[in-house]
Amino acid sequence: MNFFLETLQVLLLSLWYNVEAFVHLFIPASRKNVAGEVVLITGAGSGIGRLMALEFAGLGTALVLWDINQEGMKETARLAKERGAIRVHYYLCDCSDKTEVYRVADQVKREVGDVSILVNNAGIVTGKKFMDAPDSLIEKTMEVNTMAHFWTYKAFLPAMMANNHGHLVSIASTAGLIGVNGLADYCASKFAAVGFAESVGLEMLASGKDGVKTTIVCPYFINTGMFDGCQTKWPRLMPILNPDYVVKKIIQAILTDQVYLLMPKSMYLITGLKNILPMKQGILLGQYLGAFNLMDSFKGRSKKQE
Repeated sequence: MNFFLETLQVLLLSLWYNVEAFVHLFIPASRKNVAGEVVLITGAGSGIGRLMALEFAGLGTALVLWDINQEGMKETARLAKERGAIRVHYYLCDCSDKTEVYRVADQVKREVGDVSILVNNAGIVTGKKFMDAPDSLIEKTMEVNTMAHFWTYKAFLPAMMANNHGHLVSIASTAGLIGVNGLADYCASKFAAVGFAESVGLEMLASGKDGVKTTIVCPYFINTGMFDGCQTKWPRLMPILNPDYVVKKIIQAILTDQVYLLMPKSMYLITGLKNILPMKQGILLGQYLGAFNLMDSFKGRSKKQE
């Protein structure tokens, strides 16, 4: 294709895609049917993981729950069955351990079958400034929040590619788009998770596996206990998010094959400004929004909450 024709194609398709996006502001995209799909959720013993399991249960899916909290998974499984899940299986799995991820994944494939929707949700936060964070906690953060995604993709993506059907969901964070004072290791892990998910999504498209979808979720702080004590300077602009609201938006994004989901909506503007403003103005804006002090009163999740 010569330069003129290729450029014309890009211009016409760009116009069409913008019109399509504008129309979807008023007419919601159609939702796909996931009844009968096998959904695996890591970190399913509590918080967002549990709530996603319950939402998927109501859609008639088979659920595979992973967590290091046996009692939490049992409770999630019980609630999911009440919600209508066709099958519920749960497995103890430390997602920071590659060997264990592969071992439990093989067990899932033998006992349940191929996973068609993979939700990488498990995550941890140290809540310490970089120089105060022990090496072991930094390594654990990267292993759970980032490397676990590599191993679960390696385990379950081949079947999705063979069938040209599946959905990869990464529960990342707005801290994977903008650096935050006091969250160096967490931001690093989430930036990596976002980049990894974007890259694999492009690999799927480039290899013709357009039936394997990707959704990357980047929420602000969620009121699940993980970031207890953190304060937001402007709650109307950047509110601490309600877990039920977040989960409903995530499920909607998955069912409509939405690639990126940022919450609250103000984060679309803030992340866009970060990339175009002069550095000094960006830092000034960060100070104004409270990014320098978000973690000052961090407490985190208590043992009881875990």
